[in-house]
Amino acid sequence: MLEISGLTAGYGGVEVIHGIDMTVETGETVALLGPNGAGKSTLLAALTGTLRRRGGKATYDGADLCSLDSHKIVAAGLRLVPEGRLIFGPLTVKDNLRLGALKLPRGGGRSVEERFDYVYDLFPRLKERSTQIAGTLSGGEQQMVAIARALMSAPSTLLLDEPFLGLAPIIVGEIQSALGALKKEGLTILLVEQKLDIALSFASRAYVLVKGRIALAETSEALLKRDDLSTLYFDLAEDA
Repeated sequence: MLEISGLTAGYGGVEVIHGIDMTVETGETVALLGPNGAGKSTLLAALTGTLRRRGGKATYDGADLCSLDSHKIVAAGLRLVPEGRLIFGPLTVKDNLRLGALKLPRGGGRSVEERFDYVYDLFPRLKERSTQIAGTLSGGEQQMVAIARALMSAPSTLLLDEPFLGLAPIIVGEIQSALGALKKEGLTILLVEQKLDIALSFASRAYVLVKGRIALAETSEALLKRDDLSTLYFDLAEDA
């Protein structure tokens, strides 16, 4: 279980997230929603150790994330798919994926080749393009590489930062299908997303982040029934 209590973080002299409290149960899919600049990516950076936390606490399966370096957080089973993909453009698709397996846990039948087979089953396009230079792929295919690279380490929790941003509808559908399969397998997922229709159809619960604070926590079912869903971010910002 991922448990966050009073977490604060920021850049330079600016605090971006203020006292965040939230939980993600094992095997659960949770959405973190909010407008641009709300602090969603900052929260993920703080959880994965790429941004120093200023206060509060974050634990994952009992381990204190605030005391671990980034590579140890990956080894603990928490893996981030960053906004913007951040793949290695000059390398082939297969080499990008191989880099994701550097922290693959030993034992349990988790060989590198088995992980390749696993991600290629999820994303058949990547098998077809395994020897292609990753930087020549379409934006949607690069997003598949980013997700597959994270999965190569056999994570127990996947943090997805705006995975559908700027993608064509057909690619959105393919990635949704792959994530749906991961969800059925019981992988824990925290999805950062702006688009309510995508996030609420996928997640069981959602937190709405506005101006660096949790403004609303609700089940997806209850959120979808709100009359003000189309103006939700605006309304919450006025109340913040």
